[in-house]
Amino acid sequence: MLGLLSAREMRPVPWVVQGGNLLIVSSNLAPLFWGPGFLGRGFLGRGDPLGTFGWPAAALALALLAAFAAEMWRYTGPGHVTESLSAAILAFAYVGLLMSFVVQLRLLEGGQVGIAALLSLAIVVKMCDTGAYTIGRLMGRHKMAPLLSPKKTVEGAIGGLVFACAGSWLAFRWLVPAIIGAGRPLAPVGGWLAYGLLVGGAGMLGDLAESLLKRDLGRKDSSMWMPGFGGVLDVLDSILPAAPVAYLCWAFGLV
Repeated sequence: MLGLLSAREMRPVPWVVQGGNLLIVSSNLAPLFWGPGFLGRGFLGRGDPLGTFGWPAAALALALLAAFAAEMWRYTGPGHVTESLSAAILAFAYVGLLMSFVVQLRLLEGGQVGIAALLSLAIVVKMCDTGAYTIGRLMGRHKMAPLLSPKKTVEGAIGGLVFACAGSWLAFRWLVPAIIGAGRPLAPVGGWLAYGLLVGGAGMLGDLAESLLKRDLGRKDSSMWMPGFGGVLDVLDSILPAAPVAYLCWAFGLV
């Protein structure tokens, strides 16, 4: 994100963005150490005062305060302060907050359920990516978003959703029961089908969202960390926005 933003001279304080995102993501683990089993009745004899998502929300607020303080420290006159703050907030929300849902999926109900939930997210999203690429190359005729991503087609999007539903069926028919065990009922047909469509659709939206950023900032790849893949963010761009959708599906019992 810092590399992308620098292409348009938006330069939030790097250590604030890095430290803030680290704080937001790692804060999701706080309930593991603040529960009843920690120091007797919780830390200093108290229970968890914030709850599951209160921790990353508090961390986001602290990161925002740190961004303001850092801009005050380096302020020399009117210029790009508002842009830098806006860029920092975007980085906190896009990377740290969305990644928090990935962590929360792993922590869902503790133990095996979390592993199954996290794997179901990865399977559906990456099956959708694979289907969109394959069907788009073989049958793609109608451009879906030519200004954002000229190679993406309507046929590819439909193929991606079909592959996402197939991945969802495979996950909930075979993988999830093998991980969780026989004590939990299988997701009904409507459940895994809706999961595939919703999570796969959110993943495609995330892919286009990163394309939007790259087009606006004039960059082809997000970074050079993973040559051939466009950068780490290009690998995660569909996972990040799909994570809150997957979390809600699991949390509200759709699957």
